[in-house]
Amino acid sequence: MKHVLGLDGGGSKTFAVVVNEQGELLGKGVAGHGNYQNASVGIDGALANYKAAILQALSEADLTIEQIDFAQFGLAGADREKDFRILRPAVASLGFRNWDIVCDTYEGLRTGSRDNVGVVLVCGSGTNAAGRNPAGETKQIGGFGYLFGDTAGGHHLAQEAFRAACRDFERRGPSTLLRQKIPSYYGMCDMGEVLDYYYDHELYHTHLDMCKLLHEAADEGDEVSIRILECVGRELGLAANSVIDHLGGFDGMDIPIVLVGSVIQQGRSPFLLRALRDEIQKKHETFHLVIPEMAPAFGAALIGMDRLGIHASQTIEDKFISYGGYQ
Repeated sequence: MKHVLGLDGGGSKTFAVVVNEQGELLGKGVAGHGNYQNASVGIDGALANYKAAILQALSEADLTIEQIDFAQFGLAGADREKDFRILRPAVASLGFRNWDIVCDTYEGLRTGSRDNVGVVLVCGSGTNAAGRNPAGETKQIGGFGYLFGDTAGGHHLAQEAFRAACRDFERRGPSTLLRQKIPSYYGMCDMGEVLDYYYDHELYHTHLDMCKLLHEAADEGDEVSIRILECVGRELGLAANSVIDHLGGFDGMDIPIVLVGSVIQQGRSPFLLRALRDEIQKKHETFHLVIPEMAPAFGAALIGMDRLGIHASQTIEDKFISYGGYQ
C-alpha cells in the first residue's frame, strides 16, 4: 500500500494530510502560517509550521517519514525561481525520499480538474491566476498586488467597501448601504465615528470582514456593492483570458475554469460570477466554471498520486470531498 502526504501551506494555516492509494484519510495535522514571504514568519517559521503539521498527520496515521512514498507541497509564496531557491533546501531538510513543491495555485487547479488541465482563478484574501495546457505547459498571472496589476481578492474588496462608505458619508460618492453596515459592525453610530477611530489609531488598512458586509449589501440590492463585485468578476475574467492566451493549446476544448478562494467558494456572489462568465465569453466560447468542494491539501495529495501513477477515481475524489478541511 502506497502512502502520500499532501501539504497546503497557506497565508493563514498549514494543513497536512496523509492518505493511502485507496483515498483513505489516515492522518491530518494543522499548524500556523505557511507563507514564508510573511515578514513575521520567514522561512524558519514556515518550516517549523510544515514540520508541526506533518508530525501531527504522521502520528495520527501511525507512519514515519520513511513510509511516505511521495510528499507534495502546495505553498503560498512559491511564485518565482527565487522563492524555490529558498524553499527547496527547507523542504529537503524534512527528510522525505520523494517530494515536490508547487505554488498553492496549482493544487487549487487539481482540486477541480481531473486531468490537471485548465485555468485556476484564486480569489481569497488575495488573488492569483494560473493554468496548465494539455502539453503540460504552465503559466501564472498576477499574485503580486495592486502595483503589479492585481485588482481582486478579499483585501481589495474590503478596501473598496470601506472607501465607498467613506465617499457616501462625505458626499463624494453615491449612497450605499455600507454607510450603515460598517458603523454597525464596529458598534458605532455613524461613519464619522468610524473615521475618527481610524484616524486616531492611524489605521490605513481595514478588516477583511468588510468583504462580508459587501456581499450582504449586494444581496440586499445595493447598487454600489453590486458594481464592486462585478468589477472584480471582470478582472478575474480578464486574468482567465490572459492565461488561456499565453498558453494556447486549448483549441476545441471545454476548458475548466476552477474557482478557488474564500471570496468565491464561500461568497458565491451571483454578480461576481456572472461578470466573470461574461468577460471570458468575449474571447472564448467553450469553457465551464468549477467551484471545488475539497480542501486544497487534498489537491496536493492528488498531485502526489499523479506523480506515483495512482489513478485517482471519482470514488477517491468523493472521499476527499467528504473529509472536509482543517476545521
